[in-house]
Amino acid sequence: MGHPKKISYLLITVLMIFWASSASAAEIVVGFSGPLSGPAAEYGQDCLNGIDMAIREINATGGVMADGQKFTFRLEKMDDKASPELAVANARQLLEKEALAIFDPVLSSAAALLKINEEECGEFIVMGYTSSAQADHTKNNLLIVTAPVLTDYAKIYTNYAWGKGWRKAAMVVSLGAYGDEWRQSFKAAWEKRGGAITADKPANFYTRTDFVAPLTAAIASKPDAILIGGPSGTTALAIAQAREMGFKGGFLIIDQAKMDVIAQMLDGTRLMENSIGTANANSIPVPAYAAYEKKYKDTYKKINTWEAVLHYEAMHALAKAIAAAGTQDNVYAVRAAFPKAFPMIGDKYPAEIFTVSPAGRLLMPAVTQTVQGGKFSQADVYIWWTKTNEEFENIKKISKIPVPIKLLN
Repeated sequence: MGHPKKISYLLITVLMIFWASSASAAEIVVGFSGPLSGPAAEYGQDCLNGIDMAIREINATGGVMADGQKFTFRLEKMDDKASPELAVANARQLLEKEALAIFDPVLSSAAALLKINEEECGEFIVMGYTSSAQADHTKNNLLIVTAPVLTDYAKIYTNYAWGKGWRKAAMVVSLGAYGDEWRQSFKAAWEKRGGAITADKPANFYTRTDFVAPLTAAIASKPDAILIGGPSGTTALAIAQAREMGFKGGFLIIDQAKMDVIAQMLDGTRLMENSIGTANANSIPVPAYAAYEKKYKDTYKKINTWEAVLHYEAMHALAKAIAAAGTQDNVYAVRAAFPKAFPMIGDKYPAEIFTVSPAGRLLMPAVTQTVQGGKFSQADVYIWWTKTNEEFENIKKISKIPVPIKLLN
């Protein structure tokens, strides 16, 4: 007969192993692959911070119930330097850790993930952050996309520029599928109104910090405004360089670049005069925003951005979908349950998301802002997806947005 103390020790060891494995099994892994180094690192970090903050909140309240037990979330982050090849390699590693969903905030990298995320026994939800309309036509059954569609921003920018009397525009926009789509969409909207594109000089805003060559060509074409942008950091550099080269016209800032971040990097709005872009994250003071912003700044010691806000909300939506599906290992059931996560309204969340499209896009307002007289204007809020006036009026009824909501036709 074995020694009682040895038996007790063995029993305790077995129980500890069991408890450890149970604790491990009670986690849902969420992956992140994005640019965490290089010129776009600030952009990637903002996206990551939003996911991290949501996970901290969800875990602090006990996690989510699925498959008959409580699960908490574990965030696994990997740097892909905005490279599609690295993103795929990262996804393979994250799948080995049984990631249910992988966030990727760069269109070209997320598109690469969509080629592998429905492979049998290797399925995962791609949580993309892009305004590309191409994402709505992928016919991928495991895709969720955060952000309004850029074609609507192109319409808004064209209307703004037309009201300023501008008829000539140049384009210095980031290379890649996302930048190409922005240039094509803006060109179509601009020329439809009768405007002229005077120069088209794309540049890699993910790797480049010197924009003198493309800007020289664009400014030489004497445009009234320049469609410009990529990640916020390098967009700020390009705007500063354009002003140093003597450009006095307006900037139409593509939606990836955030005006509040640009203003911070440029030490104010002086160089941004006569610009339009996506509104500052704090420009729509819904009831829940102030508490969210304070918590974000206290936690991450930096300015809040839309990247952080929308990744924060997308993570909360993912948790809600898991709870609604009642499972954490059936990715198709979780994806199908996303409509039950909405609406997410401004009394509880820092931005509003009303529903999700069949293609997987989270439907939220397009919000823009301008710089006039050295100051940011009041935000303009546009609903762009409704098909009937009744739908539009219903959104206005439930919304907590305290500024007028407009219908974009």
